[in-house]
Amino acid sequence: MIPRSPAKRYPVSMTSTPPTPRFLQSCQALGLSLSPAELDQLARYLDLLLETNKQFNLTAIKDPEQAWLRHILDSLSLLSHLPTSTSGGIDVGSGGGLPGIPLAICLPNIHFTLLEATGKKARFLQSVIDDLKLPNVRVIHERAETLGQHQNHRQQYDFAVARAVGPLRVLLELTLPFVKVGGKLLAMKGVKAEAELADATDAVMLLGGGEFECFEAMPGLDDEAVIIQIAKADQTPKKYPRLPGEPKLHPL
Repeated sequence: MIPRSPAKRYPVSMTSTPPTPRFLQSCQALGLSLSPAELDQLARYLDLLLETNKQFNLTAIKDPEQAWLRHILDSLSLLSHLPTSTSGGIDVGSGGGLPGIPLAICLPNIHFTLLEATGKKARFLQSVIDDLKLPNVRVIHERAETLGQHQNHRQQYDFAVARAVGPLRVLLELTLPFVKVGGKLLAMKGVKAEAELADATDAVMLLGGGEFECFEAMPGLDDEAVIIQIAKADQTPKKYPRLPGEPKLHPL
């Protein structure tokens, strides 16, 4: 876990990134009701993300309007798919904090673990947590293959979320070992989601997955984001995840 005291703070300009009209209209279309306090925190998070992105790569999206839609709205589209009763979940390969931080801002009673293998990204995530004072979020700087074999994390989470972590056949091995039987994986994908899922059916079953579905992330809006939901039906065999690098080199 990234310690709080030495966490590096990344400078941010005084210019805020307020929610755009299109973002607010899209929220209304999706039935998302955000409080002024939540919008303020989401805006501050985008300030931190976009300003720090000038120092090292966190996102290819630099335009604030696109960031509200492609980052914040995409992340919040998972809200209706999360378990209604949960002790917590894990965001695997959190990167710049998506989707974990926007979800944690809007769900303060749910604990989120942000797992990130790159040190400077993990330190950025900790700086965001400190800046926004998010008591329901922690950062762990580790590889998914390693943490997935740790008894304190293996099959300990009610849900796992992931966004832009790689092909589904790789992603499954990096995420399903964290999920309790009876929990679920929510993976954010694009237009090829159904093809990826069809190609990964054997891997789903091998890793303890059960029923699976694809959903439009934002029905009624002009967006290609797709949510793949996979139930955890059985224990993941102990051999998975394999050693670091193996899932990517030799996908199931």
